[in-house]
Amino acid sequence: SIMLVHIAANGQTSMISLPRDTYVEVPGEGWDKLNASFAYGGPSLLVATVEKLTGLTVDHYAEIGMGGVSSIVDAVGGVELCMDMDVEDEKSELSWTAGCHMSDGKTALAFARMRYSDPRGDIGRAERQRQVVSKTVSTAMSPTTFINPGRTLQVERAGASAFTVDQDSSVFDVASLVMAFRNAQKNGMTGTPPIESLGYSTSAGSAVLLQDTTAPDFFEKLRSGTLTSADLQQML
Repeated sequence: SIMLVHIAANGQTSMISLPRDTYVEVPGEGWDKLNASFAYGGPSLLVATVEKLTGLTVDHYAEIGMGGVSSIVDAVGGVELCMDMDVEDEKSELSWTAGCHMSDGKTALAFARMRYSDPRGDIGRAERQRQVVSKTVSTAMSPTTFINPGRTLQVERAGASAFTVDQDSSVFDVASLVMAFRNAQKNGMTGTPPIESLGYSTSAGSAVLLQDTTAPDFFEKLRSGTLTSADLQQML
């Protein structure tokens, strides 16, 4: 799962899910799916590919393993997650009744991973992943966490063991990232670039094709801080 968090010069903060099957130009490798860039060259090539797609300079990189999601959610005492459909998904092990439920780390991880029982596939999964991130951050930043020294320590330890960051990142950069997640969710500035096709046929297999191949107008708005919530919900 790939998320891009951007703070524009005018202060607009947005959190963009980039579908892993997005058809992009991978520097030095040609056109392929976005997640292939990580397979070809790890974090550095993934960052270079995202920079080429968006026209942005990526200042920092953070990576979290699947187990880290579970440990952080448990550290904050669980989070309330919502989904309006019943799910019994064998692959993710998610068992869900439509509505909102307090979820522990194991359930939150399954909630974030499930896609085969979602009619929207990776797009629905990305939406749930943003929900897990946002709810976890909000809970971690709440007064009930800060006034509980034991829980604060648990959150700190879980975060330290779960995150891998670039060598130039400081604790202040990580804190800034957490606040950006929170602000983007609060202001409704989360979503995906406009998608033209979820099943675009390529030599690399079925891929996600963005509007006008690379959604240039969307990323121009992202860079200038002029995105609207409507821009984040487009799908042709």
